[in-house]
Amino acid sequence: MFCDSMYAPLKRVIVKSPDAAFINQQHLQGNWEKYFYLSEPNFKEAINEYESFLDILRKHVEKIDFLPQNETVGLDSLYAHDPVKFTPHGAIILRSGKELRQPEADVFNEFLTEKNIPIIGSLKGEAISDGGDIVWLNERTVAIGRGYRTNDEAIRQLKEIFKPFVDEVMIVPLPHDLGEEACLHLMSFISIVDKDLAVVHSRLMPVFMRQWLLEKGFTLLEVPNDEYDSLGCNVLALAPRVCVLPAGNPVTEQLLKESGATVYTYKGDEITVKGTGGPTCLTCPVERY
Repeated sequence: MFCDSMYAPLKRVIVKSPDAAFINQQHLQGNWEKYFYLSEPNFKEAINEYESFLDILRKHVEKIDFLPQNETVGLDSLYAHDPVKFTPHGAIILRSGKELRQPEADVFNEFLTEKNIPIIGSLKGEAISDGGDIVWLNERTVAIGRGYRTNDEAIRQLKEIFKPFVDEVMIVPLPHDLGEEACLHLMSFISIVDKDLAVVHSRLMPVFMRQWLLEKGFTLLEVPNDEYDSLGCNVLALAPRVCVLPAGNPVTEQLLKESGATVYTYKGDEITVKGTGGPTCLTCPVERY
């Protein structure tokens, strides 16, 4: 059993450390702008932040697999969630809507093959999609964001791959928001942290999706505007209501605690804020059960 949930206890995960993704400070200096980082990360501080993040993972996750350094891929490979999406029966290899990230698919394909992790499908032709646009709402319902990073052909192919084990594929139109080069994923405004609890930024959510969640009995924890900007809506569930949140989001943290959640925080100025990738982005869940 692999993954048909965003919140079941996380047993195995794939990650990539900053020293493997960023390589060194000199490499960062020459590349951060073309990857649309907000500013140049500090390599040494990124390593320190990541170690604190790993300390949290190690308390809950039985197996952590590390992607190796590979100079054919770039800084965004730190965000291991996007090149692949796991299903109950194995992985789907995706093809990023960000052209600079497309070589990551081949790296993941090779890595999963070496680890004897089954691959049940790969996007073909003109299809593009990021893992951040695919969300398990429950074990039989998956939502796919249609935006700049995921196109109609990818959705068509993904629906075929999901068909044997999904009752509903919800297609969620994404807004233009900050533009084509900015990273707005479906997971930018929703994190499922239990069967009936989601952290959301409803201003970006289509009305039909919000109504569906409420009809299904979800409680929605609303992230304020300033904390959305600091990745407060990007919450990783290590288990039901056991959450990882970037530090500096006190309102979201308090809402989670009031809902009975255990909340871990990490300082993510270099590895989260500057690259706009939170704890869900930093992790590729392989097994949850």
